[in-house]
Amino acid sequence: MKRLAGAMLWLWALMAAPALAEAPESLRFLESRLGYLAAASPGNIGIAALDLKTGELVAVQGDEPFPMASTMKIAVAANYLAQVEFGRRSLDERIGGRTASQLLAAMIIRSDNHATDLLLRNLGGPERLQEWLEQRNLTGMRVDRTIAQLLAAKRDLWDVRDSSTPKAMVELLRRLDNGTLLRPWSRAYLLDLMAQCKTGRNRMRALLPAGTRVEHKTGTLSGYTSDVGFITLPNGRRLAVAFFARAASNRPQVIAAAARAVYDGFEHYYRSPFPRATYSTTYGTP
Repeated sequence: MKRLAGAMLWLWALMAAPALAEAPESLRFLESRLGYLAAASPGNIGIAALDLKTGELVAVQGDEPFPMASTMKIAVAANYLAQVEFGRRSLDERIGGRTASQLLAAMIIRSDNHATDLLLRNLGGPERLQEWLEQRNLTGMRVDRTIAQLLAAKRDLWDVRDSSTPKAMVELLRRLDNGTLLRPWSRAYLLDLMAQCKTGRNRMRALLPAGTRVEHKTGTLSGYTSDVGFITLPNGRRLAVAFFARAASNRPQVIAAAARAVYDGFEHYYRSPFPRATYSTTYGTP
């Protein structure tokens, strides 16, 4: 609790900083705050937040490749569900002794690496998943290895293999949400699994108000932490978000603070056509 309180005070202090001139006009106040938050971290931070209704985007290092780690499991799930829609695969199909539905749940909810690699192999391997992404013009994202291969390789947090830019990740999320990649039933199925995600309680969800709906997937490597997904605001507006953090000891705290900044920033923006964000030093119990 002390760590969360410290992160909240740190976030409040950053919010008092002046806006950056290069931020976009529509959400300059928020993007500048996120830029200061990232700059205050000793590591390397990538952030993107997209309003799914208007398409308005804020980003910090939005075009910089970051490791996907386990956030790539969203793409694995989407590819498999798309195959189910076309009748090529079934949720009841047994793979490695478990049904596909059991593997999908284990992969998204508990981030089960073995379940991921079983599904990925069933789909034809990383190269087939990459082809699926490319066929749908999802650029800025690449899948090169299985999870087992990734974990066995020498760690390089700047390796462009198995990476995504923050903007590419929120674009994948946008297409999942708007039905471009999946039909309504499959979309609802995947979002329900993401809402049950049990990993990363100290990341995106940590500082958001109690009861905030979050559908997400985390990623973790030595020296690297990420969290991507959807945040629903009190007015029903939905945001697709991606938070990537590498090479710092305070990675979860930075992600928690950035998620709260995004939540508060968009909330203030919707309340006024000329927002002037004001932030309290207390946010209530997360």
